[in-house]
Amino acid sequence: MFDAVCKFLVETFSADFSRWLLGEAVTMTELSPSELLLEPIRADALLLQTDRRALHLEFQTQPDPTMAFRMLDYWVRLHRRLPQHDIKQVVIYLLPSQSPLVFQTQYEQAGTRHTFEVIRLWEQPTAAFLSSPGLLPLATLSQTSDRAATLRQVAGQITRLKGRSTQSNVAASTAILSGLVLEKRLVQQILRRELMQESVIYQDIKAEGLQEGLEQGLQQGLAQGERQLVLRQLDRQVGTVSLELSRQIEALPVEAIESLGEALLDFANLADLQTWLANYSSAVANDSDTQA
Repeated sequence: MFDAVCKFLVETFSADFSRWLLGEAVTMTELSPSELLLEPIRADALLLQTDRRALHLEFQTQPDPTMAFRMLDYWVRLHRRLPQHDIKQVVIYLLPSQSPLVFQTQYEQAGTRHTFEVIRLWEQPTAAFLSSPGLLPLATLSQTSDRAATLRQVAGQITRLKGRSTQSNVAASTAILSGLVLEKRLVQQILRRELMQESVIYQDIKAEGLQEGLEQGLQQGLAQGERQLVLRQLDRQVGTVSLELSRQIEALPVEAIESLGEALLDFANLADLQTWLANYSSAVANDSDTQA
């Protein structure tokens, strides 16, 4: 999800990112990984080009031991595709890490040596992200001593942006990336929810689920919702459920929760719930023994 948001920002505000990374504001067009002739290693690399430059960006939340080789591999592919272009490669790490991998700026093997740049956002001055719309969502991940205050500053900047669409896209991207380092409730308090919901990136997340990541999150959310509903129904049906029993219920898979939701209609007291849970545990154990 975070890769998708970063890609959206770079594609939408390429001039802002080129000013930050290349030192000059130029509009860049995206180069699809499929244009690199060979099957791409990953689909989340972001490749941009002008008539004389190519920019390869990788946004990472966690260190990746294969990153250095991937940068070499993409450089070779880019050079084959765009032999006259100056190629700049940058890995941007979003979250603080003590791993030596976030300091690795070269691949070296036998007689081969390839270098690339690394940006650790938490070491970057916050001011660098407050003057351009496309960089505002990265501000809370920068070198700030008060992330909440920085988010409020970003929110103020967003209200001054021209165009409702730009405001909503930047607000939604800010909310998602700020969620890496701030509580969701605080983010929603500072940023206007209705404005974020108008954004393209928000609608894409809602409509497509951003494939595996959000689909998994959606399923987890639905499952948690079912558990909470069953717990409320149990409180009404048999009385207050103890913390121990609640934990047992929260640990149940979705299909078991659905079965419990039907069975609880016949419960008369907490003993019936305890019996149902014991029978379920016994059935699971018997299934495990049978499969073994």
